Amino acid sequence: MARMKAAMAAVLVMEKEGVSQAFGVPGAAINPLYSCMRERASIAHVLARHVEGASHMAEGYTRAKAGNIGVCIGTSGPAGTDMITGLYSAQADSIPILCITGQAPRARMHKEDFQAVDITAIAKPVTKWATTVLEPAQVPRAFQQAFHLMRSGRPGPVLIDLPFDVQMAEIEFDIETYEPLPVYKPAATRKQVEKAIQMLLAAERPLVVAGGGIINADACALLVEFAETLGVPVIPTLMGWGSIPDNHPLMAGMCGLQTSHRYGNATMLASDFVLGIGNRWANRHTGSVEVYTKGRTFVHVDIEPTQIGRVFAPDYGIVSDAKAALALFVEVAHEWKASGKLRDFSRWAGECQARKGSLEFLRKTNFDNVPMKPQRVYQCMVRAFGEDVCYVSTIGLSQIAAAQFLHVYKPRHWINCGQAGPLGWTVPAALGVRAADPGRKIVALSGDYDFQFMIEELAVGAQFKLPYIHIVVNNSYLGLIRQAQRGFAMDYCVQLGFDNINTPEADGVVRGYGVDHLKVAEGLGCKAIRVERQEDMRPAIRQAEAWMAEHQVPVVIEVILERVTNIAMGTEIDNVNEFEELAATTADVPTAVALLD
Repeated sequence: MARMKAAMAAVLVMEKEGVSQAFGVPGAAINPLYSCMRERASIAHVLARHVEGASHMAEGYTRAKAGNIGVCIGTSGPAGTDMITGLYSAQADSIPILCITGQAPRARMHKEDFQAVDITAIAKPVTKWATTVLEPAQVPRAFQQAFHLMRSGRPGPVLIDLPFDVQMAEIEFDIETYEPLPVYKPAATRKQVEKAIQMLLAAERPLVVAGGGIINADACALLVEFAETLGVPVIPTLMGWGSIPDNHPLMAGMCGLQTSHRYGNATMLASDFVLGIGNRWANRHTGSVEVYTKGRTFVHVDIEPTQIGRVFAPDYGIVSDAKAALALFVEVAHEWKASGKLRDFSRWAGECQARKGSLEFLRKTNFDNVPMKPQRVYQCMVRAFGEDVCYVSTIGLSQIAAAQFLHVYKPRHWINCGQAGPLGWTVPAALGVRAADPGRKIVALSGDYDFQFMIEELAVGAQFKLPYIHIVVNNSYLGLIRQAQRGFAMDYCVQLGFDNINTPEADGVVRGYGVDHLKVAEGLGCKAIRVERQEDMRPAIRQAEAWMAEHQVPVVIEVILERVTNIAMGTEIDNVNEFEELAATTADVPTAVALLD
């Protein structure tokens, strides 16, 4: 067998497992691995400006395309701890990423050596597996196991920690006969699927709740086929948004306390049966279990056995990969349709579709205020970007309003960290999506605070020619926290505005908004433009597209918002507070999905 450094074996295994892209920051303790990557020249590398940024880039890369596994690399000590947030974000949303860290030599790990930390112990709660490889001969097998675990069962991240001397040690390893381990995914049985469909057919007003597991499993086409065969409406979760096109007649809207549609909540409350597939009944989707489940029968299909019953006990549970389950659901549905066993749910589906176009359930977007209201910004975005756009967003009022007012038509075209929501995620995640798909129309969306958290990663986009548009809706506030503080009768430590001494007096309102995002973006090698009126949105977007084509760098469009806008949200799906006007005429909601041509 061939002799090689253990670090080289790691690189060769990654090649065999399909890795062609990595994100990271070199350092002394991980230089042996980088040396082997340089020698092989098989894995492209993007140099992050912050190691946490590398982990979010890896996550964006994984989310962008089915089968992708993002890789992030850092040295010992703080590089690993910096990536913990990225691992948590990936673990929470079932996203596989491989985090590789360097480590002090084995003999010095317990001696408080420089930048030596037990990163494995730190990472274990937020990974499927975290290991420090202490024997050089185990390095290729540790990587083999990592890819097996990331792909099997509920997907998730893995951390491999490599002491310096382990990387440097010579081992014997035969890469020529290497094969990835078989992937394990539980699959529903026909009896289970038949029982679930029988329960659905016993209902009068059934729904399918489509979770992110359907997108992870690349099963969206099967979902749509199943819904169309039965004629049953679909409510996607925030992580499942895009699994069925927003303009599909069976897409019934999203349900929840924040990232939801009024018609989606109304449809959920009117239903009497819910088939959840690849979802986890997140609290911001359900509100209280009592309100969410009252009067409804539930079937839950999930790849993770311990997920079934975690939030509430369904009436029936099936442990299965979403794609395997949906393939069988479709097969049985077609057979039963041919034999006349299916019911006609067209009246119920028609009621759900009617809600989407009813002014009673639509929030006004067509405001003319200056500074702009966020609702008008999203209206302009819908008009300008069309159906092929891929949105990347993180958390905050900007994300909540986006889910209420934007539209998504394709799987993996809403890239969002749903459970963890780390501020700063958006910029690096968008860069990861771009690295995965050079031809995609990518629009990132941030509030000003999310944007400032990891703004330095814009330089990565400039250096490595990773262009995309970044809409920054700037109200100079921690908007979501300010809104949450209303319950405490305070507006405390959430103001980001100040008079920037470098902003000319003539700039008026902008001067009091604090950070000059345009100058920062330009200083990092990108292009930027500011918008204060709705009529300037489309020209700004066209200019941004032209700059991207010319310079191949990220382009920031900062939109100055009014300081205070309260976005609809509540504590129960039957008690969402509406702080702004609802639609009175169709002119108030020109980009509501049911009213678009």
